[in-house]
Parts: sequence; C-alpha cells; structure tokens
Amino acid sequence: MTLAFPNPSRSLDKARNAVRFTGYDGMFEVAFLVDVGALVNPATQLFVSEASETACLSAFDARRSSIYAAASKAYSNGHRAPYILTAADIR
Repeated sequence: MTLAFPNPSRSLDKARNAVRFTGYDGMFEVAFLVDVGALVNPATQLFVSEASETACLSAFDARRSSIYAAASKAYSNGHRAPYILTAADIR
C-alpha cells in the first residue's frame, strides 16, 4: 500500500513545538510531526502562542504538498512513528 493523506486535519502540538498530522497506509494510521522551525522564519523567533498557532497552521497549509512529499519519503525509509520532519526534510 502507499501512504495517503485523505484527512486534511492538522493541529499544533505545543508540547513538541510542532504541527501534528496523520497519513494512512491502508487501514493503518501513521503519525507525523513537522517542527515549527521548518514552517516559520527562524529570524522572527516565533514562539508557540495563540497568535503564532494561526501562523504555523497557515504555513503548513501553504507548504502542504512539500510536507506530504517529505512525509511519504520518510515513511518509505522505514522509520518508526511518529515521524518528525525538519526543515532539512522539506524542500
């Protein structure tokens, strides 16, 4: 089976300072995290707060296709969930 992303839901995980989303391999749910630093300009020193939550989720939405491609690549490499994507993973 191939990894699919039928559910566009994503949420900010404040404890991990990342955006959480899921993919599916058949009936199996696969957890992914995207580090906030991969989504926002580090020069802004954006800290997780209510104001920055919107910015992080908007940045995720703007780069969704690149994030899904990076998630598929990470999943195909056979690591264990949750998969954590960084700026180096997303192009």
